[in-house]
Amino acid sequence: MNTSTQNRLAQETSPYLQQHASNPVQWYPWGADALALAAEQDKPILLSIGYSACHWCHVMAHESFEDPAIAQSMNELFVNIKVDREERPDLDKIYQLAHAALNRRNGGWPLTMFLTPDELVPFFGGTYFPDTARHGLPGFGDVLKRVADYYRRNGDDVAKQSAAMRQFFQSLNDAATDVDSTLDAAIFTRTRNELEQAFDARHGGFGRAPKFPHPTNIDRALRHWYASVESGKPDSKALHIAVYTLEKMARGGVFDQLGGGFCRYSVDDYWMIPHFEKMLYDNGLLLSVYVDGFVATGDALFQHVVQSTAEWTIRDMQSAEGGYFSSLDADSDGEEGKYYRWQRDDVREILSEEEYQVFAAHFGLDQPPNFEGQWHLHTFVSESGLCNRFVKSSADIAALLDSAKRKLLEARGDRVAPGRDEKVLTAWNALMIKGMARAGRCLQRSEFVGSAARAVGFIRAVLWRDGRLLATYKDDQARLSAYLDDYAFLLDALLELLQARWRLEDLVFATRLADALIEHFTDPRHGGFFFTADDHERLLHRPKPLADEATPAGNGIAAQALNRLGHLLGETRYLRAAEEAVKGAAAFMRQSGMAHASLTNAYEEILTPPEIVILRGDAATLQQWTAAVVRDYAPHRLTFCIPADAEALPAALAEKSPSGSAVAYVCRGTTCSAPLTQFEAFCDHMKSAA
Repeated sequence: MNTSTQNRLAQETSPYLQQHASNPVQWYPWGADALALAAEQDKPILLSIGYSACHWCHVMAHESFEDPAIAQSMNELFVNIKVDREERPDLDKIYQLAHAALNRRNGGWPLTMFLTPDELVPFFGGTYFPDTARHGLPGFGDVLKRVADYYRRNGDDVAKQSAAMRQFFQSLNDAATDVDSTLDAAIFTRTRNELEQAFDARHGGFGRAPKFPHPTNIDRALRHWYASVESGKPDSKALHIAVYTLEKMARGGVFDQLGGGFCRYSVDDYWMIPHFEKMLYDNGLLLSVYVDGFVATGDALFQHVVQSTAEWTIRDMQSAEGGYFSSLDADSDGEEGKYYRWQRDDVREILSEEEYQVFAAHFGLDQPPNFEGQWHLHTFVSESGLCNRFVKSSADIAALLDSAKRKLLEARGDRVAPGRDEKVLTAWNALMIKGMARAGRCLQRSEFVGSAARAVGFIRAVLWRDGRLLATYKDDQARLSAYLDDYAFLLDALLELLQARWRLEDLVFATRLADALIEHFTDPRHGGFFFTADDHERLLHRPKPLADEATPAGNGIAAQALNRLGHLLGETRYLRAAEEAVKGAAAFMRQSGMAHASLTNAYEEILTPPEIVILRGDAATLQQWTAAVVRDYAPHRLTFCIPADAEALPAALAEKSPSGSAVAYVCRGTTCSAPLTQFEAFCDHMKSAA
């Protein structure tokens, strides 16, 4: 490649930015050089935010950013800045909020915003613009000229709008001053009712197409069901909401039926045809919730989803260094979904006739094509239905399907694969570390735990420097100050990994993360945590996200993890920080518990402290004792197996000393049981406590 024709993005590590390095647009990365140039020349900034697996980002790039005439207008009229939203979620959060304020509707990607050069305040914006007018949208070339002309001719109006935008952001900060810290247990029932109202009773999930998985909502429904069982009034509808949604997604085309892992969302109500990008964060979150679904119900389908998704993660998404990659593109060989769809005759040629008949009935190849004249795999007939249709045992049907899937997966491997974004993002890695550790512990798969441990080792070695985290790594470069989600998600993941594999260094790492989180992210006036640290680059706004989005709210995960760590170590600083975070969000939680499910979970564990089980003894005996508690779905329970010879433990753990081959200490809040040294007594105690 001729680097003389490349712009400044060629020096970046982000695959998304590198995709635009050969554009005729004079792109800059976000930074001092671009901002200084805009101020010096009094040119408005064209800010374009996207990510490498974004289909419409690619479309806009091909239509507009590769077009010489459009690029010339961009270069003459604007200072052009390209941002990878996965590396800079701080900028994305700010300018998505600005888009919503300007246009009175949510944004998306690609995000296209025009900023004043002095204060970086947006005065116009949108998302995707076509190169020429269509779809009811103006052509991008026309937009450029009209926006530049408006900026030159209407300085007073731009100034007034900028002032209004600054006031809007100030109002977001001031909203917390009126927070009423009162919450009560009624929020749990209100949240459950919101989930039922949004639930699609026919197809599972929440809302209509485009249909997203919303794993935080599924988790909340499962937790509500569990609490209702504990209270003696089982809420079967809450369980149905969670389990039916998990089942419909697992049988749908949003799940990769051959290779494992989930696509981003379904474009229809039926979970049949997905938007084909695969994101690490979706799969980490879904891995955790499918483990919970399996433990709660024993459903073999959920176990299959967990195993195949974890295996896909190790096979396709984990680097040799240990970190997990970010995403797989929706497109391959220039077409969306081409990697995943099939011609009927090709399938018939690969499989035996017996395999084909069962496979075709199962996945609808005996029906009309469902995706652009081809077939994307979606379950039409269940395994039990196949047994009846073909008069075969469930074992025979399973063997035929497994054999067919193996053959087709191998054949699919010869195709041009989707592009892979090989950034290692700390926050997204943490979500997968939690999922892998939980899967390994509950399914007794040591290779899953080992995968999670390798990822933690990579983060600690490469992305943890001088007591602070970095957000991203690629091409031997770790960079960018980490955000709230990086600290909160990793702290939560470490508490899960410690339950799967005890290492004192992981506990020490967890406490250092907690201390840094509290020191650098706390909102001292209203409680809770800002998205950026106190020494972060100064931007137009300092977000404080409370609502769950594609990933859980950092405030909710931080509150829950700090509360759990505080009870484990008897550290009141962590407990206070967790309680203040929930109190500071109380007014927003009352408006919609469903939108704040992570904070609702944290509040539940503040009202009813988590159950901490400490097992001390020899490894062989502890394995048996651990198995007795892992088989139960108990979302409030944390179980730590600490070897009898462990040294240098914190005081709260050191006082729980070993005794004989094994001993259990079961604590809730500040109250602990007497030491349990007999396995039968331990099992009886856990049953009575469940």
